[in-house]
Amino acid sequence: MPLLNSAIESQAEITLWRRDLHTNPELDLDTHQTAAFVAEKLKAFGCDEVVTGIGRTGVVGIINGRLGDGPTLGLRADMDALPIFEESGVLHASRTAGKMHACGHDGHTAMLLGAARHLCATRAFGGRVAVIFQPGEELSGGGKLMLEDGLMERFDIASVYGMHNRPGMAVGQFAIRSGAMMASGDAFSIEVTGKGGHAAAPHKTVDPIFIGAQIVTALQGIVSRNTGPTDSIVVSITQFHAGESNNVIPQRAFLSGTIRSLDTKLHLRTRELVKQTAEGIARSLGGEAVVNPNLEMLYPVTFNHARETAIATGAARAVAGEANVQTDIPPVMGAEDFSFMLEKRPGAYIFTGNGDTAFCHHPAYDFNDAAIPHGMSYWVKLAETVLAPQ
Repeated sequence: MPLLNSAIESQAEITLWRRDLHTNPELDLDTHQTAAFVAEKLKAFGCDEVVTGIGRTGVVGIINGRLGDGPTLGLRADMDALPIFEESGVLHASRTAGKMHACGHDGHTAMLLGAARHLCATRAFGGRVAVIFQPGEELSGGGKLMLEDGLMERFDIASVYGMHNRPGMAVGQFAIRSGAMMASGDAFSIEVTGKGGHAAAPHKTVDPIFIGAQIVTALQGIVSRNTGPTDSIVVSITQFHAGESNNVIPQRAFLSGTIRSLDTKLHLRTRELVKQTAEGIARSLGGEAVVNPNLEMLYPVTFNHARETAIATGAARAVAGEANVQTDIPPVMGAEDFSFMLEKRPGAYIFTGNGDTAFCHHPAYDFNDAAIPHGMSYWVKLAETVLAPQ
């Protein structure tokens, strides 16, 4: 099965949907307008059931097949944007300053909507398809919240699949691997307290900026000197805030960052090393550091199940050809809350090419609309493969 005729013929229309979503980005769990857009489309397509408000603003559409009984297959797309000022220069750029679809979730939503319309029209499968539109992937673990609202049990989902665009990979190509596909990830913050004073008399202060700078440098040693050279671990400080005047040494400094790993035990050990390192350095320099791990932000490893990876690979090859499907892509150190769903049900997560574009989370990023027919065709082929009558 090459690209679906319906995917090619509807590309222009689905592109308009995608660009409308791009123009009107919403953050985290507050994807109210996006969810309403999705629910309206699913109802118009003829979904047998459309349920809103799962995981606060998540949407699920149920499509019954016409080829008899069977399991329920979950297909998931994310809907939320990022807190970034857009610099793409496109005509459909964000109309809301400080918010943009910098990771392609607008494209993911549009492709799954296109697949849902095709599946509603053809229903060439047994069982049911649950199209899952999830909020909060970037910041609050919306996938976990949908699970806590009974996503899998309510719709009796037997297996679940996800897909993400990948800049730097040609449009029409797919990449996947069995096992660890993406890293676990969490966030932490560090509050450094010193003794403020006049900038002209630093010897009478305990400078929290100086302490914080030493902490940033020392944390890099966790990776280079406390873990094995073949271990996959990342520690990054991404924020450092302190002071309000150029002639005042402040009382406090605030740092935050993230840990990423492909091994849960190593991840937890690294978290403890971050705490010990920050506290020890601050104490040695006369200050205090308090490390607060954000336990709610701990995303597990995104782990592809072997059988479902083989099924996803077969569907991608049917759409793109064997030469355009890489099955041994190296694991990615980014984290993904689809991992929560893969802990509950077997499934697989795949990348689809976005072409030569800015990378995800960059202010110049834009989803490549040429990828729409490929992603839509993959979803349909996957559904018809998993739910083929026995």
